[in-house]
Amino acid sequence: MAGTVECIPNFSEGRDPGVIEQLEHALTATQGVVLLDRHLDEDHHRCVLTMAGTVESIEEAAFAVVAKAAELIDLKHHMGQHPRLGACDVLPFVPLSGSTMEQSIRLAHRVGAQIGEDLRIPVFLYEEACERSFRKRLEQIRKGGLESLKKRMATERAWAPDFGPAEPHPTAGVIAVGARYPLIAFNVVLQSHDVSLARDVARSIRASNGGLPAVKAIGLELKSQGCVQVSMNLVNYHQTPVHVAFEAVKRAAVLKGVAVVKSELVGLIPQEAFAQTEGHDLQVDALTQTQTLEHRLGQYGLGYG
Repeated sequence: MAGTVECIPNFSEGRDPGVIEQLEHALTATQGVVLLDRHLDEDHHRCVLTMAGTVESIEEAAFAVVAKAAELIDLKHHMGQHPRLGACDVLPFVPLSGSTMEQSIRLAHRVGAQIGEDLRIPVFLYEEACERSFRKRLEQIRKGGLESLKKRMATERAWAPDFGPAEPHPTAGVIAVGARYPLIAFNVVLQSHDVSLARDVARSIRASNGGLPAVKAIGLELKSQGCVQVSMNLVNYHQTPVHVAFEAVKRAAVLKGVAVVKSELVGLIPQEAFAQTEGHDLQVDALTQTQTLEHRLGQYGLGYG
């Protein structure tokens, strides 16, 4: 199978550099896999690693890093602001140059089956890899947290995992494995201690509440900064560009008498979406060409599309 695939595992660890270093080593130990980006957040207690490679190499590396996360991370000792279900919480595959969505879907199914069988971690498929509309989106699976999902798994046949045992792993929890198109993870920090205010702003802009199309948003507390945050996923930047989402958050916050402190990009951004930001003040610490997915891929001789 030719072509390049991106994989962006999210882990429930954002504070221990030693653990994160071992996770990085687990994925880069596979020949043909490159680490494009890392993003750590102490308050979220979460890290996001972005890797790319051939379909075959990504399949090997994805399983290896999930196994390493299950070995190193114990959810019983994890407390963070970001919603999570597992040690390796989500594992999305994204088709890039020379690969197709169908390949990423099959990849999600194969890796998911191996995780369920070999690691005994329940696996829920999501987005393009899932055919059941009521559990296709991450927020549907995460609703109510791990305890709620555990109850649904135990009492509702419709909520049996796609692979693996019918109850969460005692330390590694549950994992969502999916195939999706590129998205942009973008956060806006507000000058407030009131997390309910951030949640109100998030509620007002997200698509599910009649806000901006293709925008998912939640409000979170950043204790280390004494602020709150609106954390967004822009799942279609053609429908809602980054600057449009930023301005919507800023307007909603100003109406509540609160200013924007800064914004931040999590991971990488497609070149086209980066170009859309030109001429707009996003109050971001740094957003440069080097943070585009195409730039990072080009550094390793890999293509985007």
